This record gives sequence, structure tokens and C-alpha cells, in this order.
Amino acid sequence: MSIVSEPITPEGYDQLLREFKYLKDIEKPRVNKEKQTAAELGDRSENAEYHAAKEKLRHIDKRLFYLNSMIEKTQIIDPSQLEHSRVHFGLTVTLENIESGDEEIYTICGVLESEVESGLISIHAPLSKAMMGKREGDEFTIHLPMGKKEYEVIGLKYIPVFERRKEHRTEEDFGFK
Repeated sequence: MSIVSEPITPEGYDQLLREFKYLKDIEKPRVNKEKQTAAELGDRSENAEYHAAKEKLRHIDKRLFYLNSMIEKTQIIDPSQLEHSRVHFGLTVTLENIESGDEEIYTICGVLESEVESGLISIHAPLSKAMMGKREGDEFTIHLPMGKKEYEVIGLKYIPVFERRKEHRTEEDFGFK
């Protein structure tokens, strides 16, 4: 069985590693200590602090397992090094909705980097797949549950994914408080 690779930008990979290391080296030992301290209080069957710490550890272990599987299957791609004449991973695409005339701007990124409210869409999204390989001036149709939409590619530009993000996660966001 082959492992499917998940594209990710160098910045996205760094963030993935930061979260993994923080959970493994800082958060898990801290919660283990909470659990040990709570266990020393006596009867575990009615000890809410003990059970809360055990639950946090389960969540941390699940997240570590998920992050580790993502680390193993990531393929780091630096979109700044790619040609920008066609739609590809990491490129920011300006579309015109042919029916309404509205402009929509999207950046194609990895699963862990996506943030739809910022226009960062996963490479696996139907819209990403539909516009992959298109050039400025190309038109395409995408069939969605709400009906079909027709677009024209009106701009291609490289803008780093993390410059488009509204939400920037810090170590505080990685923890289970």
C-alpha cells in the first residue's frame, strides 16, 4: 500500500513540526505531571482532576498520532521556486465569476494550511482541482451541489500562504488547557 503524499509549504512544515515538538516535549510532560499530582490526592474513582488530566492526555496522544502521520506523508514544495504562468500549488489565483462578474481570490495550499475565510483552499478542494493547470484568460466550469459555476482566470500571482492567513497559531494555541 503506497502512502499518498500531502503537499505543504516550507512554512507550513515548520509550523507542523513546532506543534508536534511542543505537544511532545512541553504539553504532554506538563499534563502528565498534573495527572501524577492529582493521583497523589487519593481516591481516583472520584478525582475530577485526575480524570481531566487523563482525558487531556488522550487528546494529546491522538493529536500527536495525527501530526506524526502528516509529517511522514508531507511533501515540501516551495511555490516561490515554481513557474507562475499556470495555476499550481501555492499560487494565488484571481477568478471572475462569469455569471455575476464578482472577483474571487484563492490560494491553493496544503490541507493543514487551508483557511477558507482567508481564501486559502486545500489542493484537494473541487475548485482547486478544477483550476489546476489553467492560465490567465482560461475559462472553466465547476459542478457543485448548488449548481454549476463558470469562472475565468484573470490573475496569477505568488503570495506566500502565511501572508494571507488571518489566524496565526502560536504555542499557546497548540496546548490543551
